[in-house]
Amino acid sequence: MFLGLFAAVFAFISDQLSKFYIFKFVVEQGSPYKVCDYFNIVSAFNKGVSFSMFDNGGMWSRVILILFALGVVAFLILWMKDETSRFVRLALGLIIGGALGNVTDRLRMGAVYDFLDFHYEAYHWPAFNLADSFICIGAVLIILHAIFYRKKLSK
Repeated sequence: MFLGLFAAVFAFISDQLSKFYIFKFVVEQGSPYKVCDYFNIVSAFNKGVSFSMFDNGGMWSRVILILFALGVVAFLILWMKDETSRFVRLALGLIIGGALGNVTDRLRMGAVYDFLDFHYEAYHWPAFNLADSFICIGAVLIILHAIFYRKKLSK
């Protein structure tokens, strides 16, 4: 379980530090800040969930999203406690750390702070942050483990 908890702490601290420094950078440099032809650093606050869905629900929406995320984190911690695969424990830790990073934003600022803006010409992927990345990476790792471990079991 240590590896999963370490991954969670790493993801959480990386996310919060990146948001702190990027916010300071954006305040000094302005938003959007063009890094290259397909990537900008922006300053965006997302009150909803992925792609800003449910962002107009007010305080109750925020409370529900926080409680839901904490419930998911509790479930993932219980799963991690019983999980035998170090690979899956690592993945669960990344998801937990990312989720707690976004919950911290909601508690502190009322919204999740997003700053990574990838685009192609005028088509922009919705802005996101490191917590979102850790959540996605963890989910992909769990899916890959399920695919390849299942193949091992069936042979």
